[in-house]
Amino acid sequence: MGFIQLKSRAKINLSIDVVGRREDGYSLVEMIMQSIDLHDIIKIKELDNNKIIIKSNSSNMPLDRRNIAYKAAVLIKKEFNISKGLEIYIEKHIPIAAGLAGGSSNAAAILVGLNKLWDLNLREEELQNLGLRLGSDVPFCISGRPALAQNIGEKLTYIKGLPDGTNIVVCKPNLFVSTKEVYQNLNMANVDTRPNTKLLLQKLEEEDIETVSKNMVNVLESVTSKKYKVINEIESIIMDFNALGTLMSGSGPTVFGIFKSEEDALKCKVELLKRYKQVYFTKNSDKGAEINV
Repeated sequence: MGFIQLKSRAKINLSIDVVGRREDGYSLVEMIMQSIDLHDIIKIKELDNNKIIIKSNSSNMPLDRRNIAYKAAVLIKKEFNISKGLEIYIEKHIPIAAGLAGGSSNAAAILVGLNKLWDLNLREEELQNLGLRLGSDVPFCISGRPALAQNIGEKLTYIKGLPDGTNIVVCKPNLFVSTKEVYQNLNMANVDTRPNTKLLLQKLEEEDIETVSKNMVNVLESVTSKKYKVINEIESIIMDFNALGTLMSGSGPTVFGIFKSEEDALKCKVELLKRYKQVYFTKNSDKGAEINV
């Protein structure tokens, strides 16, 4: 029986702008995506029967066909007419419904893992095309390389990301945010500040982490932080510990801070843990779904 284990990494957004809307209602975005080393562990075991069984250490997500990892397994099995079954164990560390692409990352890991397990020999681009059928963040999560994401988030231009070893603190308050609702309630007329994407890309290229951190903007924050004051509260605590900058990731509610000093970052983590359960110190990464050798 085949077995494979993978890391399934989270992402943060260094910027999100909404530049238009498609006829089908989807928002057209422009955002800078960065992987971080906060990750779930995915274990895939082949079964003799044709069943897909999902197990997890978390009770906060569905373990049936509603789970995007389940959908990823079904997609591969159908696409390549494979009748073997699978037991998938998801060891959750990435907060759920957090704006960190945890679900998309799990789906990406299933595609990458089954490509290896079943010797499908699909190139990264082919896996990304499959992943797009599951969700717009999945193609990014497959590669994990820093990218400018455009259109509905699936058009990726790879860029230079944060310098290696950047200190990041991630904090998710105890609430769940609907991405769909946030986009539906976004009124660009109410947005005071939009990201200067060109400046951010240039300063990333120059490894000017201070200017990048000070100029991070997420237009979705105009919706989420208005509804949940806790987002501003977390950002305020992060800045009290000498962060270079702070931002809400995705549609929220997770907030992250970028720090020059690891010591400041760890002190900030201790302070946040007094009020919030899901707080993590991590570093940036340029990898996505990665097979554990």
